[in-house]
Amino acid sequence: MRVLHVTPHLGGGVGKAHVALNGALPKEIERTFVLLEAPRDPRYAHALEQGGARIVVAQSLDQVAQLAGEADIVQFEFWNHPRLFECLACCRFPPMRSLFWSHISGIHPPLIPPGLIEETMRFVFTTEASREAASISRLPAQQRRKLAVVNSGFGFAARGPRPVREGGPSIAYLGTVDFVKMHAGFFEAIDGLAGDDIRVAVWGAPSDAAVSSAKAMHHPERVTLHGQTSDPQTALAAADIFFYPLRSDHFGTAENVLVEAMSLGLVPVVLDNAAELAIVRDGETGFVAHSIVECTSLLQMLLVSPDLRAAIARNAVAFVAQERTPQRSAQDFMILWLGLLAQGPRLCDFRAALGDSPADWFLATQRLPGTAWSASGRNDGRQPSKGTLAHFESVFAGDASLAQLRA
Repeated sequence: MRVLHVTPHLGGGVGKAHVALNGALPKEIERTFVLLEAPRDPRYAHALEQGGARIVVAQSLDQVAQLAGEADIVQFEFWNHPRLFECLACCRFPPMRSLFWSHISGIHPPLIPPGLIEETMRFVFTTEASREAASISRLPAQQRRKLAVVNSGFGFAARGPRPVREGGPSIAYLGTVDFVKMHAGFFEAIDGLAGDDIRVAVWGAPSDAAVSSAKAMHHPERVTLHGQTSDPQTALAAADIFFYPLRSDHFGTAENVLVEAMSLGLVPVVLDNAAELAIVRDGETGFVAHSIVECTSLLQMLLVSPDLRAAIARNAVAFVAQERTPQRSAQDFMILWLGLLAQGPRLCDFRAALGDSPADWFLATQRLPGTAWSASGRNDGRQPSKGTLAHFESVFAGDASLAQLRA
C-alpha cells in the first residue's frame, strides 16, 4: 500500500505524531511525505526517513499531482496553513482515494470548511470534540458518515516507578507560554494558593505578556520560567501536578503534552474546554475546573492530598497506556485505508469548496458559509502567527484580494 501524505511541513505535533505512527504501522506500508514548504526544523523529517519513509519537498504543484497519481491513498494533513489551501485550490489532482486528518478542532476559528468534507472520501478528526463543532453538526447524515476520529497525541513509554523526591509536591506547565493559548489567569491561580513551599515550573518560550504577569504576582518566587526544553519527559517527571489551563477558544486537539504528562503520572488540572474534556475524566484521571478560581481550589486540594494524587495518577497512567497509543492509532488508520482501497479513485473539486483567491481561502476557516466575518481576536493583527490574516499576507505578498480584505 502506497500512502502519500500532503502536508505544509512536519513540525510540532504533526511530525511527532507521524514519527510515532511510523514505528507502529506494518512495514508493507510505503509512506511518502510531500512538504509544501522547506522544513525549518528537520528533526521529524529526518526521523521519518530513518524509519523508511520518503520525504519530498515539493518543487511545484504539478509534482504534487504526479505523486498523488502514483499513490493508492492520498492523505491531507489539514490545518489552516496558506500553502495547503493553495495546493488544494490550485493543484490539478488526478482521480484519487482521498482523506483528511484534521489537526485543528474546528470548534472555534479556524473552522473546518464543510465543503472539504463533501469533496473528500473520508474526513478524520484528532479529537471527538470536533463532532460537536457548528460546521460539523450541520452536515447532513450522508456526510457525517464520512467522519472518523484517530488520536494523534501519545504518552511516553513506561519507565518504572516515579522517583521519590525531597520536599513537597510541585506543579508544572509545559507548552505555549503566551496568552494566545494559555489562559490569562494562570499566574492569578498560582498566586491564590495558600502555603510557603509552592513551586511551579513553567516550560516554554514565554511571551512578554507572560513574563510581565509573572513579575506582577504577589508571590513571584513561586514560579520559575525555564524557557524551552529539549527533554520534556525529564522536565515533566520532576513534578507531581500538571496545571494546564487554556483559553476557551484555543484550537488544539490531541494536546500531546497533556497526554504525555498523564502518562508520567502527573495529575492534570484543566479548564472545561472541549478538547481537554475529551482527554481528562473529571475525578478519575484528573480534574476539570469551570473557572480560574476553581483551579486554585483544585490545586490546593491536590497539594495537601498525597493519597488522592497517587490514586488519580495511577488512573491517568492506565488510561493513556490503553487509549492513547501509536499502535491503536495505526490500527485505526489501517482500517480506514483498507476501506478506501475497496473503492475506486474519485475526482475532488477542492477549489469549489474553498474559493478562488487567498482571501477566500482565509475566510473559509473564519466563518460558516453564508455568514459574515468581522476582524477580531487573533486574526486581525499583523503578526504572522499560523493561520492568521497576516500569515496569509506573508505567504501571498502583494495579493490584491488580501489587500482588499485588510482594507
